[in-house]
Amino acid sequence: MAPVLDQDFADPDIVKAGRTYHAYATHGATQNVQHATSTDLRHWKPDSGDVLPVLGAWALPRRDLVWAPEVYDNGDGYTMHYTAHDRASDRQCVGVALSGSPDGPFRPVGDRPLICPAAQGGAIDASSHTEGGQRYVLWKNDGNCCGLGTRLYLQATSWDGTRVTGDPVPLAERDQEWEGPLVEAPTLVRRDGRHVLFYSAHFYRGDQYLTAYAVADNLTGPYVKAPGPLMTTGGFSGAVRGPGGQDVVTGPDGRDRIVFHGWNADYTQRAMYLAGLSFVDGRPVVGDVEVP
Repeated sequence: MAPVLDQDFADPDIVKAGRTYHAYATHGATQNVQHATSTDLRHWKPDSGDVLPVLGAWALPRRDLVWAPEVYDNGDGYTMHYTAHDRASDRQCVGVALSGSPDGPFRPVGDRPLICPAAQGGAIDASSHTEGGQRYVLWKNDGNCCGLGTRLYLQATSWDGTRVTGDPVPLAERDQEWEGPLVEAPTLVRRDGRHVLFYSAHFYRGDQYLTAYAVADNLTGPYVKAPGPLMTTGGFSGAVRGPGGQDVVTGPDGRDRIVFHGWNADYTQRAMYLAGLSFVDGRPVVGDVEVP
């Protein structure tokens, strides 16, 4: 099961612009946010530059603390939500940046984080969802940083994602033994008339990291979790280790795919993998891992 991008490219997010797919990932050795392009989702060309060369003034300028970017087309350009370390609260928080092109450079907006619930441990892992003409951001409170619980939230934003316009609504929390100490990395899609909330769980540094899901008839829930994980190391017979940080993307053939990261054999990098994804009565089924 070879990765489609065999380099450290954790927490992948994908947006399509024209015929080109743009993938963004957690920091690299010389980049705050990594970027790669493809026309078929299987063959990727990494970008040696940094699409987010400067962080917001609120953030510590530490590359190793920039995680999990989310990019989408806002109609007038592109919005990026990213996680960085807030100077004022000493917590990881979500910021926003804008660019006229998916290639960047993205420039920070605002002198404060977009989402930063310090009393809940901060916020990480933003992702976007649009429904009924309203834009939303999903995020995780980073409670595991400081002995608190973790929940996944949905919050309304302005169309360009630069302002929150509603209160956060909790969708799910860590309450299953197999989820380990936390839930994170929410991704929300609507299929077969149902809302499907994908998320990662357990601790990212090992084989126990996994991908799971919950379903709901209504956007704000209640979300009912599946009885067990969707993707695990064992489910891939050890060929993909700690599958998580997922995103859902429609391929050039019009079919869904799930993209995610997994550790290599010596746990030195999390490469990007791609697998088929189908839905049966609104419940996801992961197919074969696709290779370059």
